[in-house]
Amino acid sequence: MKHFPLFAFIGVGIIAFAGWALFSPTPETVVANSRSDDAIAGQVLYQENCASCHGSNLEGEANWRSPKEDGRLPAPPHDETGHTWHHGEELLFNYTKLGGKAALAQQGIDINSGMPGFSDQLHDQQIWDILAYIKST
Repeated sequence: MKHFPLFAFIGVGIIAFAGWALFSPTPETVVANSRSDDAIAGQVLYQENCASCHGSNLEGEANWRSPKEDGRLPAPPHDETGHTWHHGEELLFNYTKLGGKAALAQQGIDINSGMPGFSDQLHDQQIWDILAYIKST
C-alpha cells in the first residue's frame, strides 16, 4: 500500500497526458482552421474583385480555351474544370498581384494576358485569402 500514492500519481499523469494529446490542437488542425478563416475572407474578396471575369461560381468565361479577337484568352474557370491548380502557388500569387503579362514575363514568357494586376487594390494577405478560397472549393 505504500506504493499506491506513487501509482495513483503516475496513473493520473498518464490520463492527463492522454487527454491533452487527444484534445489539444495539432499543427495540422491549427493550419486547417487558419486556412478555413482565410478562405472565408477570400470568398468575399473573390466576389468583389474576381467574379466579374471568373464567375461568381468560379465557372470562368465561355470558351475560355479559345482566344478572343484581340488574341487574349477569356478568364479561365477556377473550379474543377479549369487548370488553376496545375500552377504553383507562387505563380498564382504573382499572376494575381502583378497581372498575367508581368508574372509570365518574369518567367521569360511573352503572352498578352488579359489578367490585370491587383497590387493597387489588394494587399498580399488578401491575395492569399482569395487563393485559399479558390483552393478550398
